[in-house]
Amino acid sequence: MDFFAHFKIWVLTLCLVFQSGYGFYLPGSYPHNYGIGDTLSVKVNSITSIETEIPFSYYSLPFCKPLEGVKDSAENLGEVLMGDRIENSPYKFKMHTNETDIFLCRTDPLSGDHFKLLKKRIDEMYQVNLILDNLPAIRYAKKESYFLRWTGYPLGIKVKDAYYVFNHLKFTVLVHKYEEANVARVMGTGDGSELIPTVGSGGSELPGYMVVGFEVVPCSVMHDAQSVKNLKPYEKYPSPIKCDPTTVAMLVKENEPIVFTYEVTFEESDIKWPSRWDAYLKMEGSKVHWFSILNSLMVITFLAGIVLVIFLRTVRRDLTRYEELDKEAQAQMNEELSGWKLVVGDVFRAPTNSGLLCVMVGDGVQILGMAVVTVMFAALGFMSPASRGTLIIGMLIFYMILGIAAGYVAVRLWRTIGCGDKKGWVSVSWKVACCFPGIAFFILTTLNFLLWGSHSTGAIPFSLFVVLIFMWFCISVPLTLVGGYFGAKAPHIEYPVRTNQIPREIPAQKYPSWLLVFGAGTLPFGTLFIELFFIMSSIWMGRVYYVFGFLLIVFILLVVVCAEVSLVLTYMHLCVEDWKWWWKSFFASGSVAIYIFLYSVNYLIFELKSLSGPVSEALYLGYSLLMALAIMFAMGSVGFLSSFWFVHYLFSSVKLD
Repeated sequence: MDFFAHFKIWVLTLCLVFQSGYGFYLPGSYPHNYGIGDTLSVKVNSITSIETEIPFSYYSLPFCKPLEGVKDSAENLGEVLMGDRIENSPYKFKMHTNETDIFLCRTDPLSGDHFKLLKKRIDEMYQVNLILDNLPAIRYAKKESYFLRWTGYPLGIKVKDAYYVFNHLKFTVLVHKYEEANVARVMGTGDGSELIPTVGSGGSELPGYMVVGFEVVPCSVMHDAQSVKNLKPYEKYPSPIKCDPTTVAMLVKENEPIVFTYEVTFEESDIKWPSRWDAYLKMEGSKVHWFSILNSLMVITFLAGIVLVIFLRTVRRDLTRYEELDKEAQAQMNEELSGWKLVVGDVFRAPTNSGLLCVMVGDGVQILGMAVVTVMFAALGFMSPASRGTLIIGMLIFYMILGIAAGYVAVRLWRTIGCGDKKGWVSVSWKVACCFPGIAFFILTTLNFLLWGSHSTGAIPFSLFVVLIFMWFCISVPLTLVGGYFGAKAPHIEYPVRTNQIPREIPAQKYPSWLLVFGAGTLPFGTLFIELFFIMSSIWMGRVYYVFGFLLIVFILLVVVCAEVSLVLTYMHLCVEDWKWWWKSFFASGSVAIYIFLYSVNYLIFELKSLSGPVSEALYLGYSLLMALAIMFAMGSVGFLSSFWFVHYLFSSVKLD
């Protein structure tokens, strides 16, 4: 029931977006309408660092704990896989009530272990991530004439071998006034309406407020630990606190306690609730970046158009010239001229390791379909950053469902290569269901052991491992077998020409053909590499990525260029009488993954200079390798299927017998 309530709100919001003509994402959660004096509770997420990329629990450090005890918030599968651990915190506000000099707690004297750990986390540039009404805390800093934005705030700072902790937080909560007190009741139905606080009773005319911004300024203030010894949480600090973010004073010392305080100010804002995420989504750079990306797209489109035009003209002229000749002239031409006509008896000869090729193409179709559907849903706004984890969940669901397509394509290709033989289709389906998921499971398990050893919240719990294995073997594998069954029932593709019993000898080549194949990946990489920078920055630099509409365009262009490159390479190989095109067509477009992985290494060396420690580097390289393998399977299947269609069309367009 809760799912359908969410779905109806999503559809309603999508319609409103299209009607209004502005807004490009769905808010992803219900609007909460608070009355004056209502309690607002701040939540904490895992502390993170772009230097280690290893998240840790907020309460792994000596912070103040809530009086009611630490409680985990309900998290979905995607949040856990991303390393999020959302818990309650002692920070509490009253709607539209400004408060200053609020005493939070006085910690126990820092033990030797806590003292060393705190210094280590400050050295590693860890950030504290707070959440209010599903909005992450945002921090502004002025540099020269423009403002920089970050989510979260640094744990502390090191100045001349001395460590200082930010122990006073100055919060600013932006609220939007809504005059209709009963708006929440109108927007929620069924069980969902109970989740939305309503303001006042029946016909109350008191205004309601919605949280549309959450800003934080961290300060390091020297507090007198003795003066607050008898203070209780949320009482007034004995003396006024001046928050100056440009100075630091709270020195971290062993066997000394830390006093935490905060203040909060509420400001009314013109920002509407559906637009409250705009401040986070504007973190993606300047207009210069957009101009650079668009310029790159224009160049790549122009080059791809030239390649396509030349290619079509060459093939069309070749076919037209051949068909204009009579049978006797054709026979003479076959004897005198070299080219693709001479490999007619070998062009459809089964390749080596044909079973592996079928499995890789099937897995590639599954990954490609998952990527296309996920990006399309994200571009439509159904995977808003406000709905944490939905992107990962969507990818898993779409991947499992598209196991049907993977099994179908792999088995039908297997039967086509075997000239209609159904024998072995179950084995092929099983291999498809276990090949790429098995590789991914091995890599992720290895990395998970590293995270377990580091006591990171990024480590997948054992119970979740069981759930993932259950999803793999009880959902994904059966769906792949169903697809394989339909592939076995479908008619295989008939070859337009007969294959000779004795294979034709391939003439010596002037250059290594595989060198050209792997070099072909440079053109698809040129389509992707600028957008790849933003994606890598989003994953590893903690920035919000939400230009999925543009990513969809880039992805479609990448698929088109991969298909074109593979077609050209296949035709070139056939022209020099090299009939072993099957694997080469796969790797001609799949080789883009090599350049993506090399780019990842380059990004690690030059952009992530601060990334330290063998565990962090192993995590980065492991995830980059998995991403490159997925792209190789997906783009390789694009190249192979387009080349197979082309070869079949080419040899069925003219009679060569």
